[in-house]
Amino acid sequence: MIRLLVLATFVVILNETIMINAIPQLMEALHITEQTAQWLSTAFMLTMAAVIPITGWFLQRVSTRQAYTTAMGLFLLGTALAAVAPSFEVLLGARIIQASGTAVMMPLLMTTLMQVVPESDRGRVMGNVTLAISVAPAMGPTISGLILQLGSWRLLFAVVLPIAALITWGGLRKLQNIDESHFSTVDWFSVVTAAAGFGGLVYGLSKFEGGDAGLAIGIVAAGLLSIAVFVARQIFLQKRGAPLMDLRTLRHRTFTVALILMAVAFMAMLGSMILLPLYLQNIRALSPLQTGLLVMPGGLAMGLLGPTVGRLFDRFGGRVLVIPGAIGIMVALAAFTQVTMTTPFWLLLAVHALLMISLAATFTPVFTLGLGAVPPHLYSHGSSILSTLQQVAAAFGTALVITVMSARAEALKATGVTQVAATLDGMRLAFIIGAVLSVAVVITALLLPARAEHADAHGPDEEPDLTVEIDDDRSVKVT
Repeated sequence: MIRLLVLATFVVILNETIMINAIPQLMEALHITEQTAQWLSTAFMLTMAAVIPITGWFLQRVSTRQAYTTAMGLFLLGTALAAVAPSFEVLLGARIIQASGTAVMMPLLMTTLMQVVPESDRGRVMGNVTLAISVAPAMGPTISGLILQLGSWRLLFAVVLPIAALITWGGLRKLQNIDESHFSTVDWFSVVTAAAGFGGLVYGLSKFEGGDAGLAIGIVAAGLLSIAVFVARQIFLQKRGAPLMDLRTLRHRTFTVALILMAVAFMAMLGSMILLPLYLQNIRALSPLQTGLLVMPGGLAMGLLGPTVGRLFDRFGGRVLVIPGAIGIMVALAAFTQVTMTTPFWLLLAVHALLMISLAATFTPVFTLGLGAVPPHLYSHGSSILSTLQQVAAAFGTALVITVMSARAEALKATGVTQVAATLDGMRLAFIIGAVLSVAVVITALLLPARAEHADAHGPDEEPDLTVEIDDDRSVKVT
């Protein structure tokens, strides 16, 4: 069951970054600008950020099979529609439908894993999950570059559709319900503020890439205000037992530390994923396919090492993996700050592979320790919070490096520096930002325990359920 969910999650998350290399073709075929074409990736990320906060409530409301059917049904519908989309507007709508299904699959996988896998095996299984949640977005540009050599952008969806359909069919045959659904009403005010807050925040961060800083700051501020209202609403609803996103998960120290580490590491990873292809294509004049092939070994290494990292976690705990992994991230990003016009390609490949391997050593223990620290009834909410923060961290990391790079390049060009030299210097400064962020990853890694703290069934400060039994002799037993 876990293998099926991992495979399904890999396929749906792959589509988050699969459109990056197709932008030139889309501009020509659909007669759109580059900024308009970027919306096909931005809208996907935006939808994920808006929908994922709702999944904690949704996964408790429906059965495992119903959640899987919903996720894959939406993804198949969006993929089929995208393959035959006659216009940009239809293609954009199809991407939003795809993203809605993807947003359900990620928390469903994490929640199911925590419920069915014994604690002694979670590291090994979570290592396989790393393949889906971390490697898939890294491999998206490479796979799309290969497919685009064979034909038009429609092939990106035509190839994925039968694979996703086969996985869906296999899942519906094998998947079993692992938990009972619990009826609860949804607080629509929370739904609206979550969508406006997290969606607005991601959208605002993406606007920094377009250079409109004033508008971007306004949208980000509005998003943060909506998130503050959402948080206040959840704290109020927690007293009544029906929050959309249960924030009591944050009372568990290990989960909160893991959340911070994961967010900063994702910022660093996504920043490098954006900067390195820009450097290879704009500075070193490589084609998208050549760029994809150069970064592919690192992505493959990250995926192949996932199960091994998981087994090591089960045997030795998290600290022996997370601390060296965090140091490896810092070293790799520091090395990228030294790139020049003549840096050997083999050295770039080696540094990128070091970064991916270090991320593999970090993500698997962090996810396992974080979710393992919350009580079982909060697994769905914990995975929802983790997945939401991934999207926000990805958007923030991307906006940060692009803004820093562009600002530095423009300042240098104003002094007479050539376009290429100014862009290269801007990229180096952006990599320095990533390296500085990685220091926070190392510091946070030192705060993680070797093993997950065993959360009691209810967590701190939560009222236990009371069971009252009245025997035939009229004695009362309360448990």
